[in-house]
Amino acid sequence: MQDQQQNCCNADSHNHHHHDHCITFQDVLDAAKNIQGIAYKTPVMTSSSVNCLTTSSSNCNTSDNESNHLDLFFKVEAMQRTGSFKFRGALNAIQSLVVAVAASSNDTSINDDTATGTGTATADNTLHVVTHSSGNHAAAVALAAKQLSPPPQSQQQSSACIQATIVMPKNAPTIKVQGVQGFGGNIVMVESTNEAREEKAEEIMKETGAYFIHPSENPRVIAGQGTVCLEFVEQVRNMTGGEDLDIVIIPVGGGGLAAGNAVALRGLLGNAVKIVLAEPKEMDDAKRSKEAGMLLKHEPGNPLNSIADGLKTTLGPNTWPIIHDLVDDIITVTELEILRATKLIWERLKVCIEPSAGVGVAVALGEEFQKKFCKETTRGVSKVGIVLCGGNVDVIKIARMMDTCGL
Repeated sequence: MQDQQQNCCNADSHNHHHHDHCITFQDVLDAAKNIQGIAYKTPVMTSSSVNCLTTSSSNCNTSDNESNHLDLFFKVEAMQRTGSFKFRGALNAIQSLVVAVAASSNDTSINDDTATGTGTATADNTLHVVTHSSGNHAAAVALAAKQLSPPPQSQQQSSACIQATIVMPKNAPTIKVQGVQGFGGNIVMVESTNEAREEKAEEIMKETGAYFIHPSENPRVIAGQGTVCLEFVEQVRNMTGGEDLDIVIIPVGGGGLAAGNAVALRGLLGNAVKIVLAEPKEMDDAKRSKEAGMLLKHEPGNPLNSIADGLKTTLGPNTWPIIHDLVDDIITVTELEILRATKLIWERLKVCIEPSAGVGVAVALGEEFQKKFCKETTRGVSKVGIVLCGGNVDVIKIARMMDTCGL
């Protein structure tokens, strides 16, 4: 839906001016107010045994503090409502839409960059939103719509009821389809191509006047995702007596999480923090884009065979300029590394992350990251934040794969 991206700030790739980004730090701060009390402030966890795996000395029990390990901090978005960070962005986008609709209820249409569509609340006071997703964004939009609608028995005629329609591919995992149904989303099944999904979503917009909420390009979604690191930085300061993260590792697919949090981290910590994105080698569009200095899609014919199914989307015209300008590095990891890291988190943190979240952990444990970033700090041990982006996983299927790989 390229033509759907209003206000898209397709920055010249060498232009570092701030106004070329579709969101500002203030947008992230506003999003935090919007989602407060509905989205969870997720926990931050640490594990000394996982820290030991990052050490370059053979013995982590050395009494001197010279052993050059990293201090890892895990932001557990797997414990967010709907099981992933995506609830934040969907909630901020729909919340902003509700406000815009209320403000312009006298007008015939809304001029808001939150979403695209002819969008007005219909005669029966229903506000329609639509998206296409096979996964976490689908559940996020469904629950956000439900949370922001007045309860059925209430007489609040002032606020519109919000109806979410989710276009899903026929091959979407059953667990994800059931999740969306459980949150009250209205599901429309189509063939498993992006074209089929986009066409159906367009059709629903024409029929119902629904707003389209893009999973990673919508500016309010991007700003909502940025609230992860607003919390993360503050939580780590509280845990360490006021110290800051030196490096933050964020998984990247469509780039909504990466872009929103890059803006948040630069706003909070400036250039003192290194921002590293984590991507599967099998789907390395972001890394190739960064190296080329221009937005690239997946290589033609790439079957996208990665267990990190949440990261299949490519960067778009809104997320790319932010990632180009604000991110320090993008590191890719193999399927085996992702599986091993996912298993490690299951076992050591007792948190059931999905493999897309394991990608960031795999980067932190990998040689490339440790060579590049391990000795960069003068203050001794580097504090590394890792965003565990989600926990919607078919445990039995992934465990079988771990078994097959001899892990």
